[in-house]
Amino acid sequence: MSNSDLHTSDRKIIHIDMDAFFASVEQRDNPDLRGKPIAVGGSGARGVIAAASYESRVFGVRSAMPTSTALRKCPQLIIVPPHFNVYQRDSQIIRDIMLGVTDLVEPLSLDEAYLDVTPLHLDWEETIKLAVRLKQEIFDAILLTATAGISINKFLAKIASGQNKPDGLTVILPGQVQNFLDELPVEDFYGVGRVTAQKMHSLGIRSGRDLKVLSEMELVKRFGKIGRYFYGVVRGHDDRPVEPNRERKSLSVERTFERDLDTPDEIITALKKLLTELMKRYEHDDKSAHTVILKIRFDDFSTHTRQKTFDQIVHNADLILTTCLELLNQLPKPLRPIRLLGIGLSGFEAEKQLMLEL
Repeated sequence: MSNSDLHTSDRKIIHIDMDAFFASVEQRDNPDLRGKPIAVGGSGARGVIAAASYESRVFGVRSAMPTSTALRKCPQLIIVPPHFNVYQRDSQIIRDIMLGVTDLVEPLSLDEAYLDVTPLHLDWEETIKLAVRLKQEIFDAILLTATAGISINKFLAKIASGQNKPDGLTVILPGQVQNFLDELPVEDFYGVGRVTAQKMHSLGIRSGRDLKVLSEMELVKRFGKIGRYFYGVVRGHDDRPVEPNRERKSLSVERTFERDLDTPDEIITALKKLLTELMKRYEHDDKSAHTVILKIRFDDFSTHTRQKTFDQIVHNADLILTTCLELLNQLPKPLRPIRLLGIGLSGFEAEKQLMLEL
């Protein structure tokens, strides 16, 4: 029986989520940063926070927050530049530990993954002991803590791993699922963002119990296609399999500039720098791309993406740069000053998406 054939209530899924991964790596490797509020990200006027330590989170610092906002919330915040090579190395160590348990490992990013341990035929007590062992093996290997969530499907396992951070472990047993979901605030449902949560609150929907009152048709009418997803997960239904061989969607690099680019020379220089970084990643990949992607965000925050697909493999930097300039010329003239540039490759045959914010 394949893992996709297993009935949801028979499955045992573990979600492992590293605790403040990038920031924790930096604190581990630099003792002077331990116990202090730090954030990994850009330090310039337009820098963005990639990860925040737990010491900084108490001040309201969060990932994806502009660095300027983070510094207003926490003036003593220490901004640390990212070291992606270290994060990737540690991520591979973590993945190897997981693969020592089961082949059914689905990485979501460098710092989190699902494991389907159903084929191991463990009972729930044994599954919990396995998760504890995984957490300990990760700590022994890289001196970083992880939080685990365990339940009957991916949705519940991921929610569970967010309940008791850092260094926690939460289990939602089959008999606990519906009561847990009934009491769960809607903003804690994976897939409910700030805007959707506000809309739900305006409709008097504040918990899973409230959400469950609405029919599938009503949810689709109010929230679109995702309404079907809400209808299922609020009832504990999620039959998505753990996919160990997810295809790579794209490989890309992008940068937000401290000062807008407004001359052709500045744009070409910036594209060349991004391309150098992209090629470093691409050369270490064992797959080939067929599509070049250009992403631009102007000073008015409008974002445009253009792409071109080739029959042949995209194999060198000159072709990528030429294509980016061609795609740039497709945009309406005159161009507004450019706030962000990104270059990407897609059309990969296997593996998972890798996005790098520089």
